[in-house]
Amino acid sequence: MSSKPTSEVLRQALLLILLFGIIGTQLELLLLTHTDGVWQLAPLLLNGIALGVLAWYGAAKSVASVRSLQGVMALHFVSGTIGLGQHFYGNLGYARDSNPSLSGIDLYAEALRGSTPTLAPGTMILLALVGFAFAFRHPRLRGAVREDELPFHRNAP
Repeated sequence: MSSKPTSEVLRQALLLILLFGIIGTQLELLLLTHTDGVWQLAPLLLNGIALGVLAWYGAAKSVASVRSLQGVMALHFVSGTIGLGQHFYGNLGYARDSNPSLSGIDLYAEALRGSTPTLAPGTMILLALVGFAFAFRHPRLRGAVREDELPFHRNAP
């Protein structure tokens, strides 16, 4: 009876978590009609691209598909970080306008609880981290760059 190595089982689980996370996030954004301008369309576009790259990986399991996934996950991370800032600062402006007497910690607390979910874009960051974990030391990447070619490798020239 042969069984898969634990690392392969974990990699497959991460892939499924990533796939379901992207699909769920995409559906949520569509249901919320998160389509008002370029900034709101960015996560929809990135999720669509990620689904395409995951389909490519499923079909080819190539070095290029793993590297492309890493690139899209980097963009997910950037998008989530920008989204956190936009949600927070949008709520901050709304809180100032709706209650000019707010200041200090009360103002920031109100911005965190605002009508735009401040931490929701963190989902993009979480998806990026799952994608990075999936690609970490991926078997397809072995040999893509030899360790002795790395600049600080102990056997480097």
